[in-house]
Amino acid sequence: FFFSASQSEATTCKAGTGASEMLRRGTSMLRLSGTRRSALPPLARGLATHAKVWKVYLSGEIHSSWRDEIAAGVVKAGLASQVALSGPNPSHEDSDDCAARILGMEEKRPNWDRIGASMNAIRTRTLLDEADVVVVHIGEKFRQWNAAFDAGYAAAKGKPIITLHPPSLGHPMKEVNAAALAVCEEVPQVVQTLAYVITGALPPPKDGAAWEPIVDRLGKGNPNP
Repeated sequence: FFFSASQSEATTCKAGTGASEMLRRGTSMLRLSGTRRSALPPLARGLATHAKVWKVYLSGEIHSSWRDEIAAGVVKAGLASQVALSGPNPSHEDSDDCAARILGMEEKRPNWDRIGASMNAIRTRTLLDEADVVVVHIGEKFRQWNAAFDAGYAAAKGKPIITLHPPSLGHPMKEVNAAALAVCEEVPQVVQTLAYVITGALPPPKDGAAWEPIVDRLGKGNPNP
């Protein structure tokens, strides 16, 4: 699923249609009709950006709504014209059976899996190679071996990685997090990271009233600039 500025190369969808459902239908690009480029939010602090569309690959399990939540957050943050989201085929059944349906059935499960994985890799490898940022989501419910593989592939390619996982997985994720440039525990933090990178906009501090700027809390890094 994609969000970008150009309307000419787009398929328009009704607002509220799930991003995963659009992918399931085989739609290659998703546009939101009526979306305009928003002015920089008040906390953008004057950061200027050119009209780049940031390609963000969302790696992780396909059984929950986390991708839809990021897509909705991107729209709410006014980034719909500046962020293109992509990911693997969200249909478990289709990703299992794609090659067997097209090329013919195999008699043994390993062969069935191999031809399916190879065909899916045409999509995932292409989109990962094109991505400006890779978000790797690891959750507690599903075993996400593919996401761990994607993280290693992205790191080898020098792609900026944002990890997303609950605090309870901090230890088993430590190696992946060490390769990441941002480690998030909630979907809104991923969207806020993208908003800051693209526009300079900052949200209210996570620490609330306890927040202190680094100069006040830890002193000047260079007292004699």
